[in-house]
Amino acid sequence: MALKVKAKERKFKVGKYAGEYRYVMAPELYSALSQDKVIREAALRSGVSEGVMKACWDAAGEVIKAWLPEGHSIPIPGLGSARFGLSAKSVADVNDVKAGLIRTRRIVFTPAVELKQELKETSVVITCYDRTGKEVKRVTSDDDGTVEEPDNTTETGENDGQNQGGGTTTPTTPDNPSTGGGTGDGWEEG
Repeated sequence: MALKVKAKERKFKVGKYAGEYRYVMAPELYSALSQDKVIREAALRSGVSEGVMKACWDAAGEVIKAWLPEGHSIPIPGLGSARFGLSAKSVADVNDVKAGLIRTRRIVFTPAVELKQELKETSVVITCYDRTGKEVKRVTSDDDGTVEEPDNTTETGENDGQNQGGGTTTPTTPDNPSTGGGTGDGWEEG
């Protein structure tokens, strides 16, 4: 199996590459699986009935929804864990601490070691398309498979003060388009 990525030539509207065409990579999603299909497959693999599997699936979802906002780190079997996090501005004076410093709230997913290893060992196939949509090149990865760490906390659990509660984010910008994709982020469709 390989991860599929597309590199599409796009014209940047702003930033240091304004007016230039550059190839921007984004993962290709195969399709969104329905919950019913996932439940059927899980029931088949576990040997329990679909009804029992659905009841378990729904109950696990309810537990996660109830406990995550309370600040618990919730294990997700075979995948990792999820927890609440936020991004906030830091201030030097305690008198300046206020809720208005919070920029965003988020759910932080920390993948299991086994899942990260699987991702590391999976090849990446990049298909390049020019501005007209014509396929112009295919590339298969030969990188070391480095997997991004989900947060920037230290060994003591301390945070750098910028992303309290976890999760680094790299903004999608015209100068750093590889973290996202789509129009409205500094480029236009070619």
